[in-house]
Amino acid sequence: MTLRLEPGTAAPDFTLLDQDGAPVRLADLRGTKTILYFYPAAMTPGCTTQACDFRDSISSLQGAGYRVVGISRDEPSQLAEFRDRDALTFTLLSDPDHAVHDAYGVWGEKMNYGKVIEGVLRSTFVLDEDATVTLALYNVKATGHVARIRKLLGIDS
Repeated sequence: MTLRLEPGTAAPDFTLLDQDGAPVRLADLRGTKTILYFYPAAMTPGCTTQACDFRDSISSLQGAGYRVVGISRDEPSQLAEFRDRDALTFTLLSDPDHAVHDAYGVWGEKMNYGKVIEGVLRSTFVLDEDATVTLALYNVKATGHVARIRKLLGIDS
């Protein structure tokens, strides 16, 4: 059974490369509330919908004191292409060996077209300024997810 993070637990530490190949550590995110979301693959339909929803909501999220960070198994060059193609205005991180996915409990068995496969469980975590999990949402849908987060966080649309 995959470990699941619960509100009140410390977010697992990490150092990952961003879309420009620069290292980003969990410690770098401290001091600001963070929406950390895991998605299966850059430039796929569902992941594009989700990323563009975050992009389109970034002003209100930032206005409420949140930063957005996406994590996938894609290489930094693929993430840079995704950012540029869809004018994404937030950090994308690369976790090619899915070690951080494992630490957050977002790698495991899932159904895909009626077949059980192992892969990314689309999930989102809200972290406070001390990198403590305040909200953990597993197996979310790409469509409508950002609106749900905004509602849960009390951010007006």
